[in-house]
Amino acid sequence: MGIYEISLATVVCINIILALGLNMISGFCGQISLGHAAFYGIGAYTAALMVKAGFPIPLTIAAGMISAGVAGLIVGLASLRVRHDFLAITTMGVGFLFLGIVRQQELLGGELGISGIPSAGLGKIGYLAVVFAIASLSAVFSLWIKRSWMGFAFDAVADDEDTARVVTVDVGAYKLAAFAMGTAMAGVAGGLYTYFARFLMPDDFGFITSITVLSMVAVGGIGSVFGVIAATIILTLMPEFFRFISDYKLLVYGALLFAVMRFAPEGLAGFARDAYRRLTVKKQAGETV
Repeated sequence: MGIYEISLATVVCINIILALGLNMISGFCGQISLGHAAFYGIGAYTAALMVKAGFPIPLTIAAGMISAGVAGLIVGLASLRVRHDFLAITTMGVGFLFLGIVRQQELLGGELGISGIPSAGLGKIGYLAVVFAIASLSAVFSLWIKRSWMGFAFDAVADDEDTARVVTVDVGAYKLAAFAMGTAMAGVAGGLYTYFARFLMPDDFGFITSITVLSMVAVGGIGSVFGVIAATIILTLMPEFFRFISDYKLLVYGALLFAVMRFAPEGLAGFARDAYRRLTVKKQAGETV
């Protein structure tokens, strides 16, 4: 692989971690979040400050994860009081609040961002291997959560909070857990992005980024791990392979979201599942005849 292909693969892996984090919140637990990029940014800026201070990679990534997770836990407290559209507005406000703070703080570079971030020192291939390993662990972790008792509790909260309380599910605790884990994953993605980009700007973590990640989750199928991974790969590579649409990326994402919600409400995962069922039924019908 050339440098371009390696860089593109690294971005795909970072986006997978980021999208799986949002899927933990919105897909598994049903909590709408429009400010996921803020936690991505918290992890990135935390890692940037630590790496410039001379800390090694494991500590910087861990610090990004913890800082974003703690911030997510705090925001998760708001989910205990608001739901649905109001929660979406609250999380969107968190995103704008993050950008406002970053742009006003000289320590964080203000509008000019943070530059001169040292590399990971692993080489392009070595760093891709690290990012790929973390993305794989994130996928395994998401599958484990989905199929565990916690995943069943998340499903109950997402379906109907009041009914979940009736069957003794601690709704508040599971909401906080979803926010903490999902935002911590975003923090890991942010820390990895810091070493990759080596230059951070506030706009890298704006509302457009949150919508892009939400598109990946929605197109893949809310709650589906493999669907989200597939959609993330497609939506990350699509602007690269079709350069003529790169200036209209948001328009294309919007059109995709509309098409998915209209023709495949369960995303790529639901579409693939329905197609498989139809083929199975036709095959069984043919064998019967």
